[in-house]
Amino acid sequence: MKNAISFFIVPLFLLLSFQKNSRLESSGEEIPGAEARAEGKILYLFFKADKGESGKEIIVLQEKKIAEGRLKSNPVFDRGDLEAGDFIVILTDSGGKEIMKQLVKNPLHPEMEVYEKEGISRKKIPLENTEFSVRTVYSEQIRMVKIEKVTESGTELLFTQKL
Repeated sequence: MKNAISFFIVPLFLLLSFQKNSRLESSGEEIPGAEARAEGKILYLFFKADKGESGKEIIVLQEKKIAEGRLKSNPVFDRGDLEAGDFIVILTDSGGKEIMKQLVKNPLHPEMEVYEKEGISRKKIPLENTEFSVRTVYSEQIRMVKIEKVTESGTELLFTQKL
């Protein structure tokens, strides 16, 4: 009985898989923008942040790289996740229209796991300087990068640079 079921099921799966492939090849429809996704590029921005003598953060764009590839998922920006000290990286076009917004969790006070006798705990570690990066889908329309710091009273502009 098992052999009879295997005898009929295996060819059925093979037949259905070949039909699915032939339907995909014969449709001939082109999806708009598919070429852009197939030949995607990723933009990487590398920053260095230092805590100045006055306590204000100083940010420097160290490097910009454009690489071939596609992102599996784009980070979703959610205002509900904001905490004081977090950075918001905003990429804009030449007219100032936002193309992408990304959250960087407080890079100068990262939360680290600490192993103690009682177990694992999380603690915020204050740093004087750090490096962080942002990656996004590349677009030729991206002309400027801005970084804002979230404060208790709103946001404070820390960095602006044309790309």
